[in-house]
Amino acid sequence: MMLAWTFHSMLWPYLLIYSSEKLAQPLTAVAGLLTINAAVGMVTTFLGGAIADRFGRKWVMAISFIFCAASWYFFQLANTVGYFIALMALNGATTPLYRLASDSMMADLVPSEKRIEAYSILRMCNNLGVALGPAIGGFIAAVSYNLSFTITGLGLLLCGVLVMLFSVETIPQASTILNQEKITLGGYSHLLHDRPFLALIGAFTLNRISSSTLWLMLGIYVKTNFGINEGLYGFIPTTNALMVVFFQVLTTNWVKKHDPKWMLVLGSAFYGVALLGVAFGKGFWAFWLCMVIATIGEMIVVPTSTTSAAAMAPDEMRARYMGVYTFTSGIGSGVGPLFGGILNDSFGPTATWYGGGLIGFASAAAFLVNLLTQKKEKPHDFRKSILLE
Repeated sequence: MMLAWTFHSMLWPYLLIYSSEKLAQPLTAVAGLLTINAAVGMVTTFLGGAIADRFGRKWVMAISFIFCAASWYFFQLANTVGYFIALMALNGATTPLYRLASDSMMADLVPSEKRIEAYSILRMCNNLGVALGPAIGGFIAAVSYNLSFTITGLGLLLCGVLVMLFSVETIPQASTILNQEKITLGGYSHLLHDRPFLALIGAFTLNRISSSTLWLMLGIYVKTNFGINEGLYGFIPTTNALMVVFFQVLTTNWVKKHDPKWMLVLGSAFYGVALLGVAFGKGFWAFWLCMVIATIGEMIVVPTSTTSAAAMAPDEMRARYMGVYTFTSGIGSGVGPLFGGILNDSFGPTATWYGGGLIGFASAAAFLVNLLTQKKEKPHDFRKSILLE
């Protein structure tokens, strides 16, 4: 996963810049490509979660790596809107699958009382990749986007080969045997009646919209309005990744001492502050500071919410629960940039960040509502990994 995030993040922060320059379309139209990417991913996330629960995690991960590699590689040949749509759809269909499979593998392998530490370590490794990817990708993109697409495509193909050769299947065998007849490729009816889980997903979806707005809109915003090119901008997402690498475990140790529901409220509020701050920023260091603030929120929210989702999932439906959890990132990637692009084209560039900041605070408010409506439940203990009943 560290390698996958390295190759993926070489291009993802710059994709709007590349698409906008290549197609010469308004920002709203270009951001719509990300909405297509996310919409297709939502469908395959549901199917992939059911398949991974029925047939296993390993091959879902391997096959998704291979097709995702093809989507990135062939971007260098795309020169029409139709070609971009096809590749964005293929990329969106495959990227969420290896993420939900890896999250499910982690829950399979690690006892519940140790999962928040495990997911924190996974995030450290992922973000080590994110630290390297944008910095390397920014310099390569400044020279040749085609070279970036080639490296990313071949790199993700390598990840698929590594999974096929060295990964082992982790699906709980006893659970699979006992539930083989009653588990279908759908099987989401139980999940859709799990109100606490859906409340968590709803609030976290708002958080992902604000996060995606920052990650996918900031690069083109600073280049267009402040002349900060890809090479310099790459240090901003790299700062995010390095903070997670060096401070995630310390943050997690602090979070474990507090009520996780309050931590979700606090972490989401950091996003609201960060995105509103971009509207007032005037140079590199101001935008860098906004990313630092958002990263503090990220280190609080993401491991806490991931552990919550895993704790709420029955063994036989773990990949489906984690698939719906992954689904939130797809919604964020689809809605955030499109909403930001509409605000940009309709009201001006800073409107994107006012809107994104309000969504960040709306996420904090949603987590607060969840906390207040569940306040009569008995206290939860991270050591037992029971975060939300």
